[in-house]
Amino acid sequence: MIRFLQTPGPIKKIVLGGMLTVICILMVITLVPGFGSTDFFGSGTPARGVVATVGGEDVTTLEVQREARQMLQQQFPQGGAQASALLPFFASRAAETLIQQKVVLAEARRIGLHASDEEVRDEIQHNPQYAGAFFVDGNFVGQAKYEEILQQHDLTVPQFEQLVRDEILFTKLRELVSGGAIVSDAEIEQEFLKKNSKVKFDYAVLRKDDVMKDIHPAEAELQAYYNLHKANYANSIPEKRKISYVLIDTARLQAQTPVTDQELQTYYDRHRDEFRSPDQVDVRQILIKTPLPGSGKVDPKATDGARKKAEDVLKQLKAGGKFEDLAKKYSEDPSASNGGSIGWINHGGFPVPEVDKAAFSLPKGGTSDVINAGYAFVILHIDDKQSAHVKTLEEVKGQIEPSIKQQKAAQVADSEASNLVSQARSEGLEKAASAKGLQVVNTDFVSRTDSLPGIGNSPQFMDAVFGAADKSPADEVQLPQGFAVFQVGQIKPPATPTFEEIRSRVEDDFKNERSATLLTQKTRELADRAKAEHDLKKAAKEVGATVKTSDLVLPDGQVPDIGSMSGPAAVAFTLKPGEASGPINNGNTGIVLTVVEKEQPGPQELAAKKDELRESLLQTKENDLFEMFVSNAREEMQKSRKIQVNQEELKSLGGPQGQEGE
Repeated sequence: MIRFLQTPGPIKKIVLGGMLTVICILMVITLVPGFGSTDFFGSGTPARGVVATVGGEDVTTLEVQREARQMLQQQFPQGGAQASALLPFFASRAAETLIQQKVVLAEARRIGLHASDEEVRDEIQHNPQYAGAFFVDGNFVGQAKYEEILQQHDLTVPQFEQLVRDEILFTKLRELVSGGAIVSDAEIEQEFLKKNSKVKFDYAVLRKDDVMKDIHPAEAELQAYYNLHKANYANSIPEKRKISYVLIDTARLQAQTPVTDQELQTYYDRHRDEFRSPDQVDVRQILIKTPLPGSGKVDPKATDGARKKAEDVLKQLKAGGKFEDLAKKYSEDPSASNGGSIGWINHGGFPVPEVDKAAFSLPKGGTSDVINAGYAFVILHIDDKQSAHVKTLEEVKGQIEPSIKQQKAAQVADSEASNLVSQARSEGLEKAASAKGLQVVNTDFVSRTDSLPGIGNSPQFMDAVFGAADKSPADEVQLPQGFAVFQVGQIKPPATPTFEEIRSRVEDDFKNERSATLLTQKTRELADRAKAEHDLKKAAKEVGATVKTSDLVLPDGQVPDIGSMSGPAAVAFTLKPGEASGPINNGNTGIVLTVVEKEQPGPQELAAKKDELRESLLQTKENDLFEMFVSNAREEMQKSRKIQVNQEELKSLGGPQGQEGE
């Protein structure tokens, strides 16, 4: 299954597309507080190799490992050691997700839902996601071809059809549970007003920096502050070390490394498959978008209008119109500005099979008819074509030669570093480097965060240096630029500074703490005065605050000195005109505001957005209902011990499951 998920192609898109809703909702559900705390023991504990049983069905260790690797690969496509270190966490999430999937399907079956063979066949035949791969011009590709396509992706027919069956079950259950969700007109109006009402206000601003200017602590106050917070400064002078090192630069070696014709030929022969070029077309397109469905329905008149527009463009092309000019004038794709050019596309690279088929059936210089791509009507023009072939050595020599040089230089650098370490341990780094014509860099005391000549800021190098024991022999560390052979000299351990050594830092800390306290106090005083006097400007003048006036702003707007209106300043939308807020503290500013004007959208604006809002609120309600249903179903299965989790097996996967249930 992992190979299937990592392999591009139509079947991957089919299954992933079909199960996407299932997986997304299950992932949301597994993040609900309380999930992930299964703790069931007793005689029913699953056998070795089984992480859990849910309603009598096993979640195997192998399934969890595959799911975890897939999650990891999706999150960290480049992989690497750091990503691999997170595999135990992903194993934990994978186990939870698979258990949750089993719960949903078990509950669907419990209440009598099922998916018949006829329904599975009907889904594969009529769902566009499936039909595009298994049906050509409405005709089934045949059982042998059907099995062959699935086998290419490590899927048997029963496995694939079970995926489709599970999808049907999930959809039936979700429709049954969420079918009772309704959204009233009052709810729509309330949500619309909440998101679209505007407010204008005066606001008085106190700044922490201004407050800080008036703070002038005495020496005794600073000394007392230092003594009180001495623990905060303990060992704040970091450990420092004197080091000597030699950098063996791979780039220098690479520049000196020759590459023979035989090496080029050998590399080419071993990597010939990498130089295969697939069928490609250099293509232009004119794209006329179809309307998005409103309230779950597509407007046929609007769709017909888009088709007619595309057909009119095609008529202009057939009458001699230049494709690039018409693309710039009519196309609704970003490529319009470039005359419709979308560049070279590989066979299978178009998201819609019908478009891909048309593109590769056209000759060079050919223009297609109008193609219905579902989301748009498309007209293609082929500027150039290239058949699949293996590039010659001469064509790829420029990309092969640097790779060979890099490999050879890396091997030489590794060998030089190992020899230098061996010699330095017996003769000393200075003598060993001198014998090889290499320069030794000797530093003064440096900390972990310092930048070094030739190396820069390198946590990798500093981890090795500061991880070495006192008086340890020379050692090497691999860096992006090559290898560094180093030896540690003197070590100055971390220390707690005296008051005199960090007086300026103590003063900054004192002022920061005091100004934060004073800002809070002054903002509270400002709010109290504004409310008592019913005059924000007068109150601001009395406490030394600056008064500004906002524009009319929406709940998701931004205001200078305040920032997002979705934060504490959202209180403005609950106030009446002339009413002052309480203190609003944003860390570096203290704000008090008084509403000047409120503006609500009119009924025409509501009417224009009503269907969209109803759909959004309905979807939220449906998700909430389904989430609650699955939560309750799982809770009942846990109480009746229909979920059994093998804690030992989970621990063997490395996930933090030992704490579950606490």
